[in-house]
Amino acid sequence: MTSPAPAPPPPHTRPAPWVRTRLRAAPLTALLGAVLAFVAVLLAAGLPRALDRGSDQALRSFLRDQGPGFTSLLATAQAEPGARTPEGSDSVRSLLLSRTGKDFAVAPDGPVSGTRAVKPRTLTNPGLPSPYEVAPQMSLLYLRDLSAHTRLVDGRWPDGGTPDGPIPIALSQGAADTLGVKVGTVLDPTPSISGPLSARIVGVYRVDDPADPFWTDLLCATRACLNGSRKQYWQTSAVVGPDGADRLASWGERAEYFWRLPVDTDILRADRLPAVKEAVASYVAGPTATDLTVESRRPDLRITSRLPELLARAEARRQAAAPLAAIGPAGVVGVALVVFFLAAGLSGDRRLAELRLLLARGGSRSSIVRRVLAEGAVSVLPAAALATAAAVLLLPTPRLLPALLAAAAVTLVLLTAFPVRVFVLLSPPRPPAPRRRLVAELLVLAATGAAVFEVRERGVAPAGQGVDPLLVAAPLLLALAGGLLLARIQPPLVGALARAVGRRRGVVGFLGATRAARGSGDRARPPVLPLIALLLAVTTGGFGATVLAGVESARERVARLDVGGDAQVASPAGVPVPKALAKAAGELPGVRASLTLWADADAYVFDTDRGSVKVTVIVADPVAYAEISRTVGRGRFDPALLAGGSPAAVPALFSEDLVGKVTDGTHRVRFANDEELLAKPVARIDGTPLLQGSGKGVIVLPAGTATARIPKGAPPTHWLAVGSIDDGALREVVRTHAGPAADRYLVRTSAATVAKLADDPLQRSASRLFWASLAGAAGFAALAVLLTLARATPERAALLARLRTMGLRPRQGVALILVESLPQAVTAALGGGLIAAAAVALLGPAVDLTTLVGSAVPTGLGVLVRPVLAQSLGLAALVALTVLAEAAVSGRRQITTELRAGDRR
Repeated sequence: MTSPAPAPPPPHTRPAPWVRTRLRAAPLTALLGAVLAFVAVLLAAGLPRALDRGSDQALRSFLRDQGPGFTSLLATAQAEPGARTPEGSDSVRSLLLSRTGKDFAVAPDGPVSGTRAVKPRTLTNPGLPSPYEVAPQMSLLYLRDLSAHTRLVDGRWPDGGTPDGPIPIALSQGAADTLGVKVGTVLDPTPSISGPLSARIVGVYRVDDPADPFWTDLLCATRACLNGSRKQYWQTSAVVGPDGADRLASWGERAEYFWRLPVDTDILRADRLPAVKEAVASYVAGPTATDLTVESRRPDLRITSRLPELLARAEARRQAAAPLAAIGPAGVVGVALVVFFLAAGLSGDRRLAELRLLLARGGSRSSIVRRVLAEGAVSVLPAAALATAAAVLLLPTPRLLPALLAAAAVTLVLLTAFPVRVFVLLSPPRPPAPRRRLVAELLVLAATGAAVFEVRERGVAPAGQGVDPLLVAAPLLLALAGGLLLARIQPPLVGALARAVGRRRGVVGFLGATRAARGSGDRARPPVLPLIALLLAVTTGGFGATVLAGVESARERVARLDVGGDAQVASPAGVPVPKALAKAAGELPGVRASLTLWADADAYVFDTDRGSVKVTVIVADPVAYAEISRTVGRGRFDPALLAGGSPAAVPALFSEDLVGKVTDGTHRVRFANDEELLAKPVARIDGTPLLQGSGKGVIVLPAGTATARIPKGAPPTHWLAVGSIDDGALREVVRTHAGPAADRYLVRTSAATVAKLADDPLQRSASRLFWASLAGAAGFAALAVLLTLARATPERAALLARLRTMGLRPRQGVALILVESLPQAVTAALGGGLIAAAAVALLGPAVDLTTLVGSAVPTGLGVLVRPVLAQSLGLAALVALTVLAEAAVSGRRQITTELRAGDRR
């Protein structure tokens, strides 16, 4: 019998790859990890790019609003005596342009250059318009590339003319119409030491676009300008041809070259602002200016500009807004970190048995950590790369490095959170250290107290110092300290609630409160991280919302003080406010109180310790004027004080600066129309709504009593009102009732002033960033709640399955989940609201809202109940909906699974 042939050896099989096996075993977990990584990295990479875009838009808008005259570089040099040609000016122009382009560039419209007579000449031709009997003036200049911005409508362009004849000039059509001159007119100036000289109009041109930046600082070359303060006169500029530039010095005593280089503000970047400031300063008065003087061989070359000052103001604005704008993103970062740690803890707890089995079968901690790291990299890295690319494409901006660094930092945290948790779980157990947590909590409390004390002691970091880390970190530290404190307080409070509920009928409330007090599984207390995440979201949201609400309140206050109420109509000098206009305006929707008043700014009060003092006298109805003063918050008084009066004197309110100069007796008040009356001070006021500031030298008289003693009467000069008044409706009333003089009326409303103050890209960017950060923080807070619920899902499902066998209804199961989960949400909402209010009370005195308001306001921020309460209740509602959705969607399915599979624990 032959022995059977030996069996062939089994084929060599390689073990399945770890990563592929894990991804096939838990595809949903890998997908959720990738989604979390995508969202987190997208926010991280998009934040610095959004900040850059907002800062760049704010910088460009701020400089654009200043006008091209303030954002240009103006170079001048004295023109050489003798014959002059444009070539001498063009060589310097090319040299000036050669030193731009690195840190700043010239606007696409290009530079404006030419030659101009330094002084204008007064024209003596009879018949020229001469308001206030002041003759018009005219200056001469040569403009390079003039024909590209104008169109000749009559005559020809000027040439050099004859040496002894009139200077050929071209005049704008607007100036020719105003002065009443035409082609062929010879304009004779006043005699000068240069001898007899005249100018002949040989052409009339029309400007293509008077708003073209080419005409900046040259508006009198587009039309005739009305100059002068008291005695006004017409002034214009005429242009000469290239061959007539050598005669400009004879007209204006001397001539000078000028080159205006408009800086292209549309390409400036906030992150490069220090380099631009340095380059512009060097160009104006520094090494670059010295080199230009030497290379041009013009020692008198002078370069001036307001741009360095404007760049410094723009940088100060950005730095002042940076600390407040960084609070929202800092809150998102804090909540996101908590979520990452919770996700790592959830994954570690669920895979603890698997990891210990691998360790027991010979695997080392380092090899297991490497495999877990590779497993996470497969899902995290592609999602992070895709999120970074999406942020770069959705938010285009030149700077790429900050976005890459932020994305890399978040990706690193996402990759290492779970491996670090695995390393800790597989480490040998350490002996219990009950004081370790206490020491850590005391350190957090100490750091919080130090940060708050330092911010209150020194205030916010001054402008130019960047983001104040203490101001940003203090609310987060307060939330962290509050979370640790509430984590200590919550279990006994909920335990007491459980004992109180246990005395009543029903088991759902007792079981839910008991589980909420002791936590789930083998934990002795509820987890701290979800509570900290909720507190961070509520605290930063409440603090930021309070800042924005304070900004809006300050804007309204500034607008009212600036307008003198919610609406003001001031009539032109010498024209009273029509009664029909005042009546129609007072009947507008939203008007709560209105009045007409007479203001005389050229009145005098006599019999003071300094003799006569110039004052502003206001004659108004006491009741309506008191209501407006109370609403505005300036010049408050009791209207009963101005009631009555003696036959000899009229009761009057004197401003505080006059109280020390007058006695309690009567004082003679003389108006600008030479009328007089006697006034007796009855109270002092701190100003008047009609005037900004403290209102120095103000006297308020009651309308009825005062006007009865003034024979010529007191015609109303102003209309004031308070209430919700529409700016367009008020202007329409003025146009309807003021007639042809409507354009001369000054119409102002607080609503329009508030809109103007808020129309600032820097403020809008900070507001949008905060609300986006708040949405991100709320989303991560809800995710933290979901992770906490998912962490307790197995044990809770087993409990509910057992209770189902004892008669627990499905609806009662959902109620049990809600009762178990909501105490933490309620604690976070109440505690977060209190901590947010405490943060505002502790840090508010150091907060300066001037930059966000758009006008100077006192430093300080008060506690506002509405924004804090809105954030607290909003997050509590979000958490409640999250818990309810999780309980309704997954609770019944988990219970059914447990009932079918049995309890395997």
